[in-house]
Amino acid sequence: MVTDDVVESVRAALAAAGDPVRAAGQQRYMKSAMPYRGVTSPELTALLRPIFAGYAPDTRRDWERDVRRLWDGATFREERYAATKLARHRRARGWQDPDALPLYRHLVVTGAWWDHVDEIAGHLVGTVLRGHREATTPVIETWAGDDDLWVRRTAVLVQLHHRDETDTALLRRVIEVNVDDPSFWLRKAIGWALRAYAYTDGDWVRAEVDRLGPRLSGLSRREALKHL
Repeated sequence: MVTDDVVESVRAALAAAGDPVRAAGQQRYMKSAMPYRGVTSPELTALLRPIFAGYAPDTRRDWERDVRRLWDGATFREERYAATKLARHRRARGWQDPDALPLYRHLVVTGAWWDHVDEIAGHLVGTVLRGHREATTPVIETWAGDDDLWVRRTAVLVQLHHRDETDTALLRRVIEVNVDDPSFWLRKAIGWALRAYAYTDGDWVRAEVDRLGPRLSGLSRREALKHL
C-alpha cells in the first residue's frame, strides 16, 4: 500500500465498522468532545492489521506526515487511536529517536486526555528514552516542568514499562518537580509510576515514599504501595 492511501483507508474502514449505539456510550464514558465510531480496541487492532500490513513509508517525513494527517484531521476518536498505532508501526522503528519527540509532544498537547497521553508516554516517548537516554533525558527533565499538564504527566509516566532499566535518578527528579501539584492527573501518574517500579524494586519505592513524606498525596501514596 502506498502511504497516500493509508489515512483514507483507515477512515473508510472505521466508518464501515462503526456502531452508533456503542459510540454514544464510549463518548459519554471518556467525556470526549470528539465523537466515536463505536469500534472496540480489539476490533480496531483487527481492522488496522491488513491496512498497516503493506505500509512502507520511504522516509521519516512520509511517516510523520501520515501520522499527522490521521491525527490532526481526525473527526472520530478512533482515528487518533489509529494514528498512535501508526506511530508505533514496525516500519518506523528506525525513527524512534529524539527527532521524533516534537511529533510526540504535539500529540500529547493536542490529545490532552489520559487515553491518548498514557499510550504516547509509555510506548512512544518511553521507547525513545530507552534507546537514546543521553540525548532524551534532558528533554524529559524539561518536560517535567512544562506549563502543559499533559506534557508533565508524560514525563512522569515515560518509564512506566522500563522495569529494571528504569533510571531511578530521573524518576525521582520528575516526581520531585510535580509532587506538590494538586492536579489529580499528576498525583495519579506519580503513584502509578512508583507502583510500576515497585514490581522491580519495592524497597526503593518504600524509601522514596518515606522520603517524600507528607508532600506525597494520599492518592499517590496509595497507588505507590498498592502491591507492596
